[in-house]
Amino acid sequence: MREGSLEAPIRYPIDWQNPAFTDPEAIDAELRRVFDICHGCRRCFNLCGAFPRLFDLIDESETGELDSVDSKDFKPVVDACTLCDMCFMAYCPYVPPHEFNLDFPHLMLRYRVAEQKAGKVPFGQRQLTKTDRNGKLAAMAPGLCNWAGDRGNGVVRPLLEKVAEVHREAALPKFHGRTFALRDKKAPPEVNRDAPAFGRRAVLYATCFVNYNNPDIGMAARAVLAHNGVETRVVYPQCCGMPQLEQGDIAKVAESARQVSEELQRHVDEGFDVVALMPSCALMLKFEWPLILPHEVNVRRLSRATFDVSEYVVDIARREGLTEGLEPLPGGVALHLACHARAQNMGPKAAEMLRLIPEADLQVIERCSGHGGSWGVMKDNFPTALKVGRTAARQAGTSGRAFVASECPLAGEHILQGIERLKSDDKIEVTQAEHPIELLARAYGLI
Repeated sequence: MREGSLEAPIRYPIDWQNPAFTDPEAIDAELRRVFDICHGCRRCFNLCGAFPRLFDLIDESETGELDSVDSKDFKPVVDACTLCDMCFMAYCPYVPPHEFNLDFPHLMLRYRVAEQKAGKVPFGQRQLTKTDRNGKLAAMAPGLCNWAGDRGNGVVRPLLEKVAEVHREAALPKFHGRTFALRDKKAPPEVNRDAPAFGRRAVLYATCFVNYNNPDIGMAARAVLAHNGVETRVVYPQCCGMPQLEQGDIAKVAESARQVSEELQRHVDEGFDVVALMPSCALMLKFEWPLILPHEVNVRRLSRATFDVSEYVVDIARREGLTEGLEPLPGGVALHLACHARAQNMGPKAAEMLRLIPEADLQVIERCSGHGGSWGVMKDNFPTALKVGRTAARQAGTSGRAFVASECPLAGEHILQGIERLKSDDKIEVTQAEHPIELLARAYGLI
């Protein structure tokens, strides 16, 4: 055994079906073991809100040590964790295979699984995680839903804040009546048979966000891949379960993993790669599902066949080469690297992809946006989310680049909200944050 972080981090399967996993005394004992290690290290003091809360809790206790902290005061620490995985992937020197065996995000998940099992997740928050139901209902009247969710709606947003605890000033995703899956059926793009990568085939796992909230990302990905000779199919059985994972409903995540992997594996058997259009969903398929269902053959095989969309384009560029015709993007790009893209441990693929554009003028932002999935829109979290994301917003807002992009559209929108609040005359005037694949499609002249 060597001292921490000299070995590649590994993760062990999540033993969520073991009764001890949700035993309150066992969880408390593990929280105290891990928190005591974190208290003595403090390397993550500026990473997210969870660690400052923990350290303040201990420092302000009677003895200044963990022994005088009441266990009931641990909940605010757990609630501040966004499951971004950055402490595990990039900061902590005590992750496995170190003998301390410290996995902070999965311990926070364990606490939430116990809360969910005990019925402690509020009704409003549970409704927010039902992305497929919400998306299908909103598609029936997208204009009405978008009006209701607009930040300027002084009637509905205060009511939503009271019922679902969603902060009235937090930007919410828009909905579309014509989902990505529906749009794909209308006009499939012609595959470029002269492209160097002609012959590749890929399933685009639409993800709930792209399907219901931002179909343009999917259309751009489909166009870029077809232009580069890739035959694509759009498949969307259901959500990957990341929203449910955030709330600790791990049984629901396992159910989603079984159903989606069974559907996607049929295409893998035909020789198709799987391309996830959102980094959180790629992370689920690649890493979280195999830890939740380690003995499921379909889940393991799907994990090996899955690419993040930026990763897939870079793979084409390296192996076969991209189709010629990319033109410079005037004004340059401020690119935010999403935490769940970084947690895939694949390198900054979005940056690599955009650097394939001639005369690429790229500023890479590797700071947290502060959003954290559904975490950042909640009433109690939104001010903290803006504070955490202030550095990323400042870097983007004063970059002088014409475009702001993020692999995570939720993070991108949150960064725009942060830019709005900058007290600077130098901030750029942008109205939307784009996905990197949209910028590549723009550089090809496809959109």
